[in-house]
Amino acid sequence: MSAMAPVTPTSPASRAMIITLGGVALLSGFLLTLVYQLTLPYIEANQRLAVERAVFKIYPQAQTRVGVVLGANGLRPGETAARGEILAHAVYDQTGKLHGLVAEAAAHGYAGVIRLLYGWSPACQCITGISVLQSTETPGFGDKIATDPDFLANFRALDVRLNPEGSALLHPVVTVKHGTKTGAWQVDAISGATITSKAVGRMLNQSAQALLPGVARDLDKIRSKP
Repeated sequence: MSAMAPVTPTSPASRAMIITLGGVALLSGFLLTLVYQLTLPYIEANQRLAVERAVFKIYPQAQTRVGVVLGANGLRPGETAARGEILAHAVYDQTGKLHGLVAEAAAHGYAGVIRLLYGWSPACQCITGISVLQSTETPGFGDKIATDPDFLANFRALDVRLNPEGSALLHPVVTVKHGTKTGAWQVDAISGATITSKAVGRMLNQSAQALLPGVARDLDKIRSKP
């Protein structure tokens, strides 16, 4: 039989150190939670302000914004969306006539998640502009999605018409190699930033496919400001 290894008793100094470290860890966790709870309202307020500014950046001529939610029962007014619902922003001119909708889209790019808002016009059934909310793409390449004039020109009238049944886009939005765009539903990629460009095209297609059929069915509900 093998001899059992001797057990070294814990010294009072070691016990005190363990207790101290445990207390520091508990205090740190409590302080982090407290700081998060105290700053959360300010963070959420800043996020709402950023979205508000982006909405009116896309539609600078609009006068008012009203939150709308697409759920299982169609469109309804609202500023927050539950799980499985889609939040959008209806913007109106000074007469209360619907100018367009603004919705959020997101996808994973080259370096991380890209989030943006895009505007949709019922008059042309097209996307009329984008505003980047979050991007960690490579400076000088991927970050051009927010500044490159040629890339942004893709979204002056990006075709997102629905098929005759109104169930999906007539032409899915796709990103094509720089300089090869032939259709109004295609996104001309930024040279040297193809992955980021494809992420933008992919997120717009996914969001439009999910949102626009439901909007089209209930468009009369929001043609005038509620």
